[in-house]
Amino acid sequence: MEIRNYKDLDHLELDILREIGSIGTGNAANSLSALLGQEVRITLPEVRIMGYNEAIEWIGGPELITAGVLVQLEGALNGIMLSVQQLPFANLVLESILGQTVEDYDQLNEMGVSALTEVGNIMISSFVGAISGLASIPLRPTVPAFTIDMQGAILTVPMAIFGGQSDYIMTIGGNFICNQKQVPCRILLSPDILSLNYLLRKLSGENG
Repeated sequence: MEIRNYKDLDHLELDILREIGSIGTGNAANSLSALLGQEVRITLPEVRIMGYNEAIEWIGGPELITAGVLVQLEGALNGIMLSVQQLPFANLVLESILGQTVEDYDQLNEMGVSALTEVGNIMISSFVGAISGLASIPLRPTVPAFTIDMQGAILTVPMAIFGGQSDYIMTIGGNFICNQKQVPCRILLSPDILSLNYLLRKLSGENG
């Protein structure tokens, strides 16, 4: 049965999306380990379908300044993915790659921005690769866009693109564990409704 909105997802379909979240974040942690040259694990990720306002609160509130790496999905699916890089995560990356940390995002130099963009791109690409492999579909992310803004402003991008189709978004969250520290991992995935139906058919074994 075709769904018309994210809130129409049943328990089986939600379980399928949770499996995507679990495998995708595991792949992202492995890629981060390889990039940073040290072990990175992730806690059991939580995958939820949320309204946009609820999602903004879940990642820390609309006024919290954060960095985001955004890509659009091309190929068999149409949608976007957003990696939210809050300051503890950003400093984990910066300290491992550049040997430095920042007190706020205003202190980021060009090398820091490049490092965070590359990490976000690698994490998202790992996640996209998991979806592509599980569903046996061609899928690729576009060149990543990096931004620093209030989280409420960052979330206006998926709202503007897909808000006319659905007021909901898929959220994936957990904590990366590295050097006995836990830092938040927050990823937002928003395929359009047509793509979501296609993905669920492929993952459930139905003909696409």
